[in-house]
Amino acid sequence: MSHSRSRWFPSANHRLLDPAERYTSSYCVRSSTLLNKRWAETCGYIPPENMSHSVITLYDINSTIPEPWAPNIWRIRFILNYKRLPHRTVWVELNEVEPTLRMIGAPPVGQKPDGRAVYTLPVIVDTLRSKSHPVVLSNVCTIAEYLEATYPARPIFPEGSRAMQALFVHYIQEIFIKPLLPILIPLTHQRLPERTQAHLRRGGSVVGPPHAAMGGYLHEQAWVAVKEQFNFLASILDKNNSDGNGVVAMGRDVSYADFALCSVLIWIERVSPHECWAQIREWNGGRWKRLRNRCHEYMDVLDSLPYYTLCITFLYDVGCHWSLAVY
Repeated sequence: MSHSRSRWFPSANHRLLDPAERYTSSYCVRSSTLLNKRWAETCGYIPPENMSHSVITLYDINSTIPEPWAPNIWRIRFILNYKRLPHRTVWVELNEVEPTLRMIGAPPVGQKPDGRAVYTLPVIVDTLRSKSHPVVLSNVCTIAEYLEATYPARPIFPEGSRAMQALFVHYIQEIFIKPLLPILIPLTHQRLPERTQAHLRRGGSVVGPPHAAMGGYLHEQAWVAVKEQFNFLASILDKNNSDGNGVVAMGRDVSYADFALCSVLIWIERVSPHECWAQIREWNGGRWKRLRNRCHEYMDVLDSLPYYTLCITFLYDVGCHWSLAVY
């Protein structure tokens, strides 16, 4: 099912890429010429301080999947849509995440054993309150807390629920999702652009064997563990049937807990719609399909030009004019 894609900052005369076009090589610019600000604007890029609309920019992972899939980033997209905050998406190749985040001043989320900083998505740049002093944040929990505190309308943490929701989300990301990882990570790897796959192979970051090679006993055992987690969670949520609809964690209204769980369902659906999602959506009386449908109205993808797919880096040249370096 398609989702609406709003384009925030190009003028009416500037055609932006359709979602499918952002992966075609015909749109990759291959020139070493430095071009001026006017040419950059015809591509749809306007520096934040020149945007006519203040927005929150959400950085997401570029892949060959037509719709976004990363669960932690979906958590933030759900919040932005639920709170009706104007935002756009910038698409970044996985192997370009660190240089991109360094460039925009995003804080690292941790350190590697050798002391080097770790940079991951999601990241937001919030210019709604100040274009000249935007807020740049990383870490999904930090961003969620910031959005709730800064934009309290339509709260994602109903009064008195924050502790229980924190426990629910911790269970989702530390226990519930674990059996899915050996299935979904190799499938996700296959859907990344080839240059990103090569980068991950060189770095030894690929977890697990290819999905097709995991057959037989290991495949069956993985699915048994996945089904156990879904059954357990369904038994907990069923306790809301007496005073709610039994679909969402808080009984009747969606909340952050539902967004965390539905983000995992979206990951399953996007990387394996015909095998994994086709099974899971029917489990537990169709509960998971109902939850996904309940959250559907908050699944809009507000899109902008692809960032590194166009192989474009914006520089501020010595003449103090915005220019465009194209590789």
